[in-house]
Amino acid sequence: MKLSAIIAIAVIPLIPVTIQAQGHAGHGTPPSVIEKPKAATVQAKAPPERQQPEQAVQEAPQVEITPELQRRIGVRTIMVAVKPIQKTIRTVGRIEIDERNQATVNTKIEGWIEKLYVDYTGRYVKKGEPLAEIFSPELVATQQEFINTRKWAGKQTRSIPHENHHHDTKAETQELPSVMNQLLEQDAKAMLEATRQRLRLWDISEKQIRKIEQTGKPIRTLTLFSPVSGYITQKMAVQGMKVMPGEKLFDIADFSHVWIVADIYEYELSAVRIGQPVKVTLSYFPGREWTSRIDYIYPVFSAETRTAKVRMTLPNPEGQLKPQMFTNVLIRVDMGKKLMIPDSAVIDTGRGQVVYVDQGDGIFEPREIETGLKADESVEVLRGLRAGEKVASSANFLIDSEAQLKGIKPLSNPK
Repeated sequence: MKLSAIIAIAVIPLIPVTIQAQGHAGHGTPPSVIEKPKAATVQAKAPPERQQPEQAVQEAPQVEITPELQRRIGVRTIMVAVKPIQKTIRTVGRIEIDERNQATVNTKIEGWIEKLYVDYTGRYVKKGEPLAEIFSPELVATQQEFINTRKWAGKQTRSIPHENHHHDTKAETQELPSVMNQLLEQDAKAMLEATRQRLRLWDISEKQIRKIEQTGKPIRTLTLFSPVSGYITQKMAVQGMKVMPGEKLFDIADFSHVWIVADIYEYELSAVRIGQPVKVTLSYFPGREWTSRIDYIYPVFSAETRTAKVRMTLPNPEGQLKPQMFTNVLIRVDMGKKLMIPDSAVIDTGRGQVVYVDQGDGIFEPREIETGLKADESVEVLRGLRAGEKVASSANFLIDSEAQLKGIKPLSNPK
């Protein structure tokens, strides 16, 4: 009796549980029982919603070239590295006369060339060597005036005798001849110095003036002397010709130093600086090399050739370097350390520069880069690559053709 009662009590709570299970199958289930599965369903769908932004990230494009195919087409890769770069500028120069060592000989008087000492172009003359003699009637008249003025001045320097030395009654009569003598002496000296200065302005030397004073005779001709040592580059003077004041008769140039004037293209001009070392060679002297430095960059730019001129100076003690000779000029510019790759690794698409980065296992990634300086068959990378990465340096056009056939394009490089 007691055992049956205990069994009854244990079975009674199980009856509602059975009913609830039947109700979940669709027999009048209470609303509280239905809400719990919905909540569970929402939690199960939440992770895919959070994964949607990750799926939107664009994957890097890749093209696969098997190792066997790489060997057949000759694919080679090189590591991107930071290294010192030297830009080499090769150009052509011309030998010019050093303008600082040029001189022109002319005359300041009108006259005729009576004697010509230098009668051909190219002759070497020393400083002070006579070049020509000029007869000038005006110069002869000025010399005669100088001689007469000197004689008159010499007379006035002598003391004038006192005519009234027996009459001591008035002091004024004693001082008057002395005052007149002083005034005349001063005027004579002033006129003599003015005449002497006129001769100096006409390039009459002090030695010639002293000779005129000593002999008392005018010099018939004026001798023109060379102001510098050098070669006669131009000769306009001819025996017997009439010359006018300011007319050029000779051009003289010293060739002990010459200029090298070279043309630098517009895109290379930013790398050129004053003081950079330069090497100069001539086909006229095979195997010989001269060293110099850039000492001037001309401020004028040529619109026709798109070049600017730079100048170097070379010593020429033996006179072997002659004006208007052509030279080969080599300028090496130190550009510092840059991230560099071979220029053969870069493909110019017309819209940008593309390289193929070796990702290993025959996978190459096309990538747009931004380039900078170019020097010695290398190019600087400003954006798009990192040091240590490998890029295809040969047969990259075949890799690019394979990528184009498969429609694989590089991702745009963000600026």
